[in-house]
Amino acid sequence: MADTGPTSSPVPRKPQIGDSIPAKVVAERSSTNTESSSGGGGSTSGGAGSSGKSRRRSRGSGGGAASSQPADGGGDSTNASSGGPGSDGGASNSAPTKGGGGGDQSSAGRTQGGSPDGQPKKRRRRRGGKGKGGGGGSPINPVEAVLTDDAGPIELDEATMEQRRGRHRNGQAVGRYQMNIHVTPEATHVAVMEGRQLIEHYVSRQADDDTQIHGNVYIGRVENVLPGMEAAFVDIATPKNAVVYRSDVIVPEGKSKKSARIEEILKARQLILCQVTKNPIAHKGARLTQAVSLPGRFVVLVPNSSTYGISKRLPDDERKRLRKILDKAKPSQHGVIVRTAAQNITAEEIQRDVARLLRQWDQIEALAAKQTRPALLYREPDVATRIVREEFNADYRSVVIDDRSLFDELSEYVASVSPALADRIQYYDPAAEGLSLFERHHVYEQLHKALDRKVWLPSGGSLIIEGTEALTVIDVNTGRNVGKSSLEETVFRNNLEAAVEVARQLRLRDIGGIIVIDFVDMDVKKHRDEVLKTFKAALARDKTRTHVAPISDLGLVEMTRKRIGEGLLESFADRCESCEGRGMTLPEHLLG
Repeated sequence: MADTGPTSSPVPRKPQIGDSIPAKVVAERSSTNTESSSGGGGSTSGGAGSSGKSRRRSRGSGGGAASSQPADGGGDSTNASSGGPGSDGGASNSAPTKGGGGGDQSSAGRTQGGSPDGQPKKRRRRRGGKGKGGGGGSPINPVEAVLTDDAGPIELDEATMEQRRGRHRNGQAVGRYQMNIHVTPEATHVAVMEGRQLIEHYVSRQADDDTQIHGNVYIGRVENVLPGMEAAFVDIATPKNAVVYRSDVIVPEGKSKKSARIEEILKARQLILCQVTKNPIAHKGARLTQAVSLPGRFVVLVPNSSTYGISKRLPDDERKRLRKILDKAKPSQHGVIVRTAAQNITAEEIQRDVARLLRQWDQIEALAAKQTRPALLYREPDVATRIVREEFNADYRSVVIDDRSLFDELSEYVASVSPALADRIQYYDPAAEGLSLFERHHVYEQLHKALDRKVWLPSGGSLIIEGTEALTVIDVNTGRNVGKSSLEETVFRNNLEAAVEVARQLRLRDIGGIIVIDFVDMDVKKHRDEVLKTFKAALARDKTRTHVAPISDLGLVEMTRKRIGEGLLESFADRCESCEGRGMTLPEHLLG
């Protein structure tokens, strides 16, 4: 099964660290040829992206199964079900991940504010996928995510508003985190800061239509079914065919959910409704599920499901209160998962959120019924809106945006769904400030360090981070850390520092799949256990699902981290054409 690539087309310039002056908007890419059905899926490990239990983005489900619970802590044990990409943290964490929500080739977008040099910015192209299965017909208009209500924000009493505002000091909001959003014609950057430290960074390239499609819903055509892989390749009108595994296929009534084989469920040329759970990476196609889920601000709607879930991150008394509300708000024919953001919200707010998602789903169903070929049906919002929807709460002291139109859009959205936090959306004028937003908050400096293979620890030790096709290896060294008392104590303290820093680097660099960490050897079992405990505690702050195995006989820590798309390095860098990423060139004159 040869991989037939798309026709050559101009490749958009990847964003560079320090980009702040608008460049020319990249040209529309030429249409691409339909590739062979096997080309999008890649190898068995490529399609599934599995890592032990699974490679990222469902970091831990076998063979490529979709996430089985909301990522922000899991759903209520009442009814565990597929959370899909819309699950709280599963989708969103997602979100989120590097990249934005791609989709159809629509060019609708908002007009940017003025550039630092006083010239008006060009219109931002709305990201959207170019259809390879269009057949020459006119493109459809996909359903856009419904974010606000015409009715406006819900009126809340002053006591409730004060509770939701969070902490203030001297009239200023107090929070652990800050979100900085930097917009250029080429890309949108979202930097999440904890204090002054960069902990997460997301990039969404405006012209990168076909690789940033996580959460989008498509009508796909089954190209071929591979019983030996328990998978099927699906044309979703993107340059690469996507893959759906047996565990992500909905079994029709009348067939056994356990014993039914994929070739009995799906047939070639069959049209199916599906959702992207993992972006395409390199030569590997996107990963799909038939268990569609639509994320809102407070709940996740799981259409045609009996799912009933409440985030386990919420306190028990709050879960009981929300369960009573959910009993009345849940549609009889659809499932609902309540997110962590629903803490202390009213029944009316949940009902509104559910109603918005129901209208959205009705539009998707109506559009799907008209389609006779692969097409985009629903498009997730851009990366900035998605991150604000998934992450923004009272723990954030501010969201700072350097684009006027995006500021207006997000201000309206937050004022509608979380009016108590509306004053934390702030506009940053680089022309007036004299510095770009990222320079002001030292984001560029930290990004440069995050792209280096070597990371220094406070005491003088270091980490060496090397990525391969199969896994990522992290080596811990003592380096300049010579200690004061004994070798064992020096190694122990060095490993404790490394455990915290490794967890941070995984989150910042968005490293997923299989990860192997080689801590410096420790002879005392108590010390090994303490290092592992510290590492797991540091990972607990990461909303992305992780699984850590016990220390192996060789002293290695093996783990998996859920993966949705490309990591931080891949979002900025291009593979070297001379060495193809190997870091060396071969002397041809010595090889004959």
